[in-house]
Amino acid sequence: MRTDPIRVALIGLGKMGLSHLAIVNTHPEARLVAVCDSASYVTEVLSRYTGLKAYGDYRRMLDEVRPDAVLVATPPGTHAAIVQAALERNSHVYCEKPLCTDAAESRRLANLAQAKGLVNQVGYHYRFVAAFQEAKRLLDAGVIGPIHHFRAEAYGPVVVRPAGATWRTSRAAGGGCLYDYACHAIDMVHYLVGRPQGVAGTVLNRMFSEEAEDEVYATLLYGDGKTGQLAANWSDDSLRKMALRVTLWGANGRIYADRQEVQLYLRKPVAEARGLVPGWNVRYTTALTPPVWFYLRGEEYSAQLDHFIQCARRGSPDTLCSFRAGAEADEVAAMLVKNAAGAPLDAPFPVRERVPFSTALEP
Repeated sequence: MRTDPIRVALIGLGKMGLSHLAIVNTHPEARLVAVCDSASYVTEVLSRYTGLKAYGDYRRMLDEVRPDAVLVATPPGTHAAIVQAALERNSHVYCEKPLCTDAAESRRLANLAQAKGLVNQVGYHYRFVAAFQEAKRLLDAGVIGPIHHFRAEAYGPVVVRPAGATWRTSRAAGGGCLYDYACHAIDMVHYLVGRPQGVAGTVLNRMFSEEAEDEVYATLLYGDGKTGQLAANWSDDSLRKMALRVTLWGANGRIYADRQEVQLYLRKPVAEARGLVPGWNVRYTTALTPPVWFYLRGEEYSAQLDHFIQCARRGSPDTLCSFRAGAEADEVAAMLVKNAAGAPLDAPFPVRERVPFSTALEP
């Protein structure tokens, strides 16, 4: 294992990029050596007041700095070219999700990283939330028995009114709700129960965006007979920020998990569930989460970057969320797009006659 700090370069200085900058800049075993962004006013300010090397051209930065590792936090439509350039220069790469909006590109990059033996990780940070990790531990232990159905949901207030086009609402640049929100739910499904073999009944619905969907709904199918429901809506302003939740039903009970807690209902006691009782059991994230050296937005953000840095120090490409895992999420997203192609993307939900409130309450 290396004893000197990992030299890290950061590409992209938007919200996630600045968060990564703050976290990496405090990491005891990493050293931020350069940043890159297309906005010159951002790079000029950072260079002037922090002394960091700042670039507007990522290829020039990679050639001149030759970092050990690269963090990519740019819009999804740019990931393929940037990640490839970093891998070709033998840098370990952490890339924000989704890996790519083209599944073939994602698979190609996963194969390239594997062939070069480089550490690779996709920023699906919910895998580092302790409540979801506890849910996986319980599932792997077989506590609720064979799973027959699950529901994975992601909601939040990203697009809540008609607005001008941004990279996020552009199909080519950002990928819409499917690649911004639904992919978090898809990846969590893969983490907890595995990849589906098929999809059905996919709905990609627009509410406010002109180029991409704001809602995603689908059924996920498995060869062993279990099924799952996927629901994502980034136009839900009843929430202050994104919320991911998963519910799983098994022969011996039910597990519900979100960022705050794991709720476990057991029908009968099992040897694998020591300390748990029939009926309801609740475990809170606060009791499950190990401390981190630096807190910003949530322990999971520091935990995922520490995991990447530790893997880079060891030279171990087996990260908790590798490019291959990211490519599998992108492949399922592509399946959903293909499945939804039978109906126009801008087709609204069927309009049903509204039932007056007073009538709805009548027996």
